[in-house]
Amino acid sequence: MKKNPKKLCENSFVERVRFFSYDYLRCCMYIAGSESGPHPFTKSLYSKLITTSHLLEDCLDFHGAKNNSNWYFYRELAAAVRHISLAGYSQKHVVNRLIFYDIDKKEDFRKQGEFVLEFLMSSLLKLAPVIIEEARRLNIALPEKGFRAAHFPGISSGDMLDCDFEDEDKGDYKTHIVRVANEFLSIAGNFDTYEFFEVYDQDELKNLVPSRVNEVEIRRFEMLVHNLQSSFDTYVIHGGYFHGRPILNRFRAYFSIIYHLLQVMGRLLHFYERHQIKVGYKYTYERARERLCELVDPDMLLDFTINFGLYYINLFFSAGREVAQQILQENIERSSVMVSVPRDLGFHCRPSLLVAKIVQHYGGQVDLMIGQDRFDAGSVLDIQWAGGKIQKENIQQVRFEGDVRALRDIETLSHVNYGEDRMGKGIPLPKSLHYLR
Repeated sequence: MKKNPKKLCENSFVERVRFFSYDYLRCCMYIAGSESGPHPFTKSLYSKLITTSHLLEDCLDFHGAKNNSNWYFYRELAAAVRHISLAGYSQKHVVNRLIFYDIDKKEDFRKQGEFVLEFLMSSLLKLAPVIIEEARRLNIALPEKGFRAAHFPGISSGDMLDCDFEDEDKGDYKTHIVRVANEFLSIAGNFDTYEFFEVYDQDELKNLVPSRVNEVEIRRFEMLVHNLQSSFDTYVIHGGYFHGRPILNRFRAYFSIIYHLLQVMGRLLHFYERHQIKVGYKYTYERARERLCELVDPDMLLDFTINFGLYYINLFFSAGREVAQQILQENIERSSVMVSVPRDLGFHCRPSLLVAKIVQHYGGQVDLMIGQDRFDAGSVLDIQWAGGKIQKENIQQVRFEGDVRALRDIETLSHVNYGEDRMGKGIPLPKSLHYLR
């Protein structure tokens, strides 16, 4: 007798869902059970929740659960657990590592971070019994018992291994640390579009997300900062910690904590944008969204995402900038160069802006010298102020002193009369100055 291929497929799906639900449901039973104690959420528990929910979600997606009214909510619950656990893992990691971070406002950050963790834990506590009931409804056999606390120990202890590597600078150490510091300053400058001035209320939060702050942009910055950290650990300090140079440890602390906060923001924004904003029109979608909003408060989620995450990212970018500038001043090669003054029109708006952009691009200090007077070449106003003195005294050449990288590009710019003809109209710049366009 010929077997029904559709029946085989159904049996295969049910078997796989039961298999991938087993450890996932054991986690839920542990969370929902009283034996877990008041603080069961360790990094190992978050990790188990992440992997089991991800495997289950993939299984359900592969078999079309997103388009099936009977299985859709079970799939949405798995997605909720995954993204909240991802955020919880990153936030827990930050809290665990704070003892090693030399950062501004550490105690305030720790206290606020504990509130975030409490919200994530309470959300998972609400989700767990609902997941168990949904599994029963779908006739998914529950495990005989859940995990125990012993299965999820904390990863940290009071013991520390001796640091027995010698602190030796790598041969091209200065080149790499200058590059990393400049990259940090560039990323921080680009992040200024999300500058945080004051706490947002709920109406302002809903106007902000996702029109101005959204998962795509936050995850883009997450990737940039992660690449920065990887470069630092590979080329500056192998392993990320250097006993002999406190300023480098302080610098790494800032972009490391920024990276993990961007992870938290990205996961929570994904969950909010994909699972809590009203975008569906079908009853099943809308009902699932409403139930998820009952289990994971969207107002609190946005509050912690923006008023905690975005606030502290901005704070640590600002503090990290000061450290990056100090590192640059200690490690950049300094020199001086004599260049001609822009012909006919002098240092008016365009030449002053281009010179300032060059200095800002590299991040090092550069001074415009007129006799004994020094002017900050990274400031358009300072250069124009110097321009008045140059014009009054009919000076034809000026000296720039400071970061040799910026001086090289200023010299190149001077060879094309600072990007304009003698009538003040713009002309093409050399390829080496592409970042000024």
